[in-house]
Amino acid sequence: MEGAAAYFTGQWTVDRHIADIDSGWTGRFEGWARFSPVPGGLDYLERGRLRLGGLVDTHAWRRYRWVFPHPHRVEVYFEDGSFFHSFDPGLQRAEATPYHDPDLYEVTYEFETRERWRSEWRVEGPRKDYRLVTRYWREG
Repeated sequence: MEGAAAYFTGQWTVDRHIADIDSGWTGRFEGWARFSPVPGGLDYLERGRLRLGGLVDTHAWRRYRWVFPHPHRVEVYFEDGSFFHSFDPGLQRAEATPYHDPDLYEVTYEFETRERWRSEWRVEGPRKDYRLVTRYWREG
């Protein structure tokens, strides 16, 4: 992918499907994500409506920092500055397997077009076992 930071910059529509493996409940997040330039990378902010298992219906948000140390590497950091994971944005299908004690995260990014991409997460740990599938469409 050429110019990874330029590819992500801007606002995206987000549609995320959530499945908890243990309990069987499902959920959905619908909203937007905005990648905004900041010194050293991009600020990722997502906001929207989260519905879980018919029990939760609330507004939700999340923030990350995406850093581009060279053309074939994106490093993703939590809002507190701690490292989350990294991947190669030059691949049409990029994978990462970050371990954050005691949980294992597996993510696959698929870059379909300049206007559309998706991520699929599988998270397993002593108190977690869920799957997230998120689709992103460029707005405007």
